[in-house]
Parts: sequence; C-alpha cells; structure tokens
Amino acid sequence: MTHELLIIEDDSSLSQMLTLHFEDQGMRVRAAHSCAQALEQLAARQPDLVLLDQQLPDGLGSELISRLLARSPASRIIMMTGVHDLELAIQAIQDGAADFIHKPVKTSVLQAAVDKALAYSPAVATEQGQTTPQIRELIGRSDAMLEVSKQIALSAQSNATVLITGESGTGKEIVARLIHQYSKRSGEFVAINCAAIVDTLLESELFGHEKGAFTGATSAKPGRFQQAEDGTLFLDEIGELAQQLQAKLLRALQEQMVEPVGGNSAVPVNTRIIAATHRDLFQAAREGLFREDLAYRLDVIHIHLPPLRERREDIPLLVDALLARAAQKMERPVSPVDPQALDLLLRHDWPGNVRELENTLIQALVQAREGIISTDLIRFHATQETPARAPGADDDIDILLTLEEVEARHIQKVLWHTGGHKGNSCRILGISRPALDRKIKKYRLQLGNK
Repeated sequence: MTHELLIIEDDSSLSQMLTLHFEDQGMRVRAAHSCAQALEQLAARQPDLVLLDQQLPDGLGSELISRLLARSPASRIIMMTGVHDLELAIQAIQDGAADFIHKPVKTSVLQAAVDKALAYSPAVATEQGQTTPQIRELIGRSDAMLEVSKQIALSAQSNATVLITGESGTGKEIVARLIHQYSKRSGEFVAINCAAIVDTLLESELFGHEKGAFTGATSAKPGRFQQAEDGTLFLDEIGELAQQLQAKLLRALQEQMVEPVGGNSAVPVNTRIIAATHRDLFQAAREGLFREDLAYRLDVIHIHLPPLRERREDIPLLVDALLARAAQKMERPVSPVDPQALDLLLRHDWPGNVRELENTLIQALVQAREGIISTDLIRFHATQETPARAPGADDDIDILLTLEEVEARHIQKVLWHTGGHKGNSCRILGISRPALDRKIKKYRLQLGNK
C-alpha cells in the first residue's frame, strides 16, 4: 500500500530533506509551507499522514490540528517543534495528534514515529471547549520527560488501569493527577497511600464498612472506591499492599464491584485505578510477595518516571521553578544561584530526586543572607554515601583518573553548562564539531538539551 504524506513545514530545506527521505520509501509526498496552503492541499486529497510544524508563517500548527482532522478524520498527525513545552505536547495529543517530536529532527526518531502512527488508528480528539489543566509541577525538556507527557495524554484518553513506576520523589502522584485532569471523568481524584495505613484499617478505607462491622463502626461508611465514583482512585505504594487485600483488590478490578467490610452484598463502582510503586511488581511476584495476576491487571498502561540523575539537563529548569515557588511562599525575592552552586547541583546523584532537590533549595534559600545561593549553602543529605564535591575541591581520587576519564568529565561538564548546545561547547573546548561528536559517542555523554 502506498501511503500519502503531507508535510506542513515552512523551512524549505527541512521540507525538501523529508520529502526525499519518504519518497525513497515509496510514499507520495506533498508539501505545504503555511496553514492556508495546508488546508488547500486537504481540499484536493486527504493524506494518510501529516508532519506538522508548530511555528508557521500564518499561525500555530497546534491550532491547526482540529481543522485538519475535521477535514481529514483518518489522517494521522505528527507534530514537529523546536519548542520544549510539555503542556503543548500533551494538548497536541489530546487534540488528536498521533505523536509529538522535538527539533532538530532525528531521522531515526521520526521514522519510528511514522511507522507507529501508520500502524495504529488516530487518537480521538477531545471535545471542543474542554478546560486545559495547567502543568505547574511537571517540569523538564528532556526526551524522557517528553515521552512521559505523551504517555499522560494517551492514558487520559482511556479508562484502562495505569501503573506508574519510579523512584521515590520522581513525581508519581503528579503524573496520576494530570492523567485524571486531562481525562473526561467527572468524579473526584482520590488518593490513598497503601503503606501509610495499617492493614486492619486499609481494607475499610478502600472498600468501606457497614455499621457494626468492627469495634467503633457506629455507622456505615463508604470506601475510597465509592468516593472516587466516576473519577480516579490513586493507589500509591501499591507494592506494599498486604497479600490478603491483594485478592480483594483483584476481584474489585475484575468485576467493578466492591464488598464493604461486614457487608453481605457487593456494590457496583465506576472507578478508574491508577497505581504507583517504586518496586518491580513482577520481581515481587517471583519472590511470592505480590500476586502476579494482580500485577498484570494493574500494568495495562505503564508509565516509568526516570530518576533525576538520568535527566540532569532538566535540573536548571527545576531549580528556577522550585526557587520561585519557595520564594513566593516565604514572601521574599528569589535568590539567584551561583554558577558553581548550580554545577554542584548538576553533579549530585539525587537519590531523593525532585523532592530532595526541592528540600535542598528551600534550606539554601532560608540561609541566603547575601541574596545569592552559593556553594557553601548547598547541603546534601548526611546519609549520601558519595556526596558531590564542590567545583575545584578535587581530592586524591581524582589523581588516579585516566586522561580519558578526565577528558570525559570535562566535556560532560561543558555540555551541561551550555545546555547541550554543540556550537558553544566546541568554542569552549576549542575543538571542531566532528571531534565533539566523536567524543560524545566515544564516552557516551549526555547532552544538556536533547
């Protein structure tokens, strides 16, 4: 089958490059360089796939999505933009885009997105006039966080159970709340921490109880499942759920019915479940600590949140946002971060992730008497086994590094400093662009801005 492709891109060189690439694959390719030209092209023929730029001469590509789908409902749309905006990515997919990728376009990434879009049906656009929640907590411009934002949007279009995994402090509840906010569910978002309530009370909290079910049950009380009717129930730390409750939860998920403690009949519920854990549920199942059938029932849609040390390029953005929020609460001006202090923050491994970063910044802000956050105000948790050292505080361990290790460290530091800008990095390092590319590949370095 020969696919029809429409490229909506005002950069003529990129448009021509993409045209040649996909024509070589046997596609019929047409090009438009503005919103108006795109709509004219649709009037002539409906494409199977649309590659849509965000910044166009006569408008924004994101505002064109609904118009494109109204005229060509079967088209799959892939947004392309140089703007690193997680909210834009989520809204584009909510409006019906099949995918959202960043510029500069990597051919391999684009090809994977095209193959995936052509293999599946287009997403259903949201109703016009739907309120768009503002993303205040989900901060980042890394590829990993862009992928999370896309998964949030796709998850919100479904009622399937979601399992969110990630280390403590990565923001699992934030993601759960965003999925609920972007969904069409009219009920409440109800959260419960399965590790924070003793087993004897947790069953009642989840499923409710009848009057007289146990000592102190002076009246009937609905559980969290019923409180989240037509909404979302977030089960945090699901890996800590006692085994005797796992069977009851599995039955509730399978039958969409809950049986209150002390009750004789089940109550129907329409509740969407989002669970979160820092554990590997399937490993726990192999160890006999978690029901495998429940793990599969929870893991219908899986979203993994990367630890902060794997997306260090997001740290400067997080620092700015978290400091601004803390300063507002304290009713004081935002203290700027000294470049050396920022470098210290960039090199720390953050075992507590964003939560630890926020606590560290708040402590520094409280102590910042001179209006600036310097290295001496950065205090990491005392139990950290290998705390980051301040710039210039090299010890005997560094003397034992090989020249290649020293070079790799220095190039990585420059890449983080420039936000991944290769041109600026080359000027600082005094090397050519091909030489930098070779060293990035050789040392497997991370770009500060992918």
